[in-house]
Amino acid sequence: VQLQASGGGPVQPGGSLRLSCAASGFTLDSYAIGWFRQAPGKEREWVSQISASDDSTRYANTVKGRFTISRDNAKNTVYLQMNSLKPEDTAVYYCAARSTVVSRVASEYDYWGQGTQVTVSS
Repeated sequence: VQLQASGGGPVQPGGSLRLSCAASGFTLDSYAIGWFRQAPGKEREWVSQISASDDSTRYANTVKGRFTISRDNAKNTVYLQMNSLKPEDTAVYYCAARSTVVSRVASEYDYWGQGTQVTVSS
């Protein structure tokens, strides 16, 4: 059972990136997925989530209107489309899977990807 986060990198302010969270060993469509991020010296914070039951989505106020979470069950992958990126979005981004309902609490997730670095800078 493994989650693989990818798609990070350097980007200029105002730019876009799409992060991917691919699963192996289990099917993501029956799991709630959360994206979290952690900037240097800061706590890991919840960014977004998508439910397993109806694909309903939620976003942190800091990213609402700029980020979009979605899933592609055929590819067993969840995406985080990030637009209008700001320097304060710089962090390591992690995806996590939970076999029950969605949660904004990192410790309640069962599986974690290894993280992908996003750096927003001019």
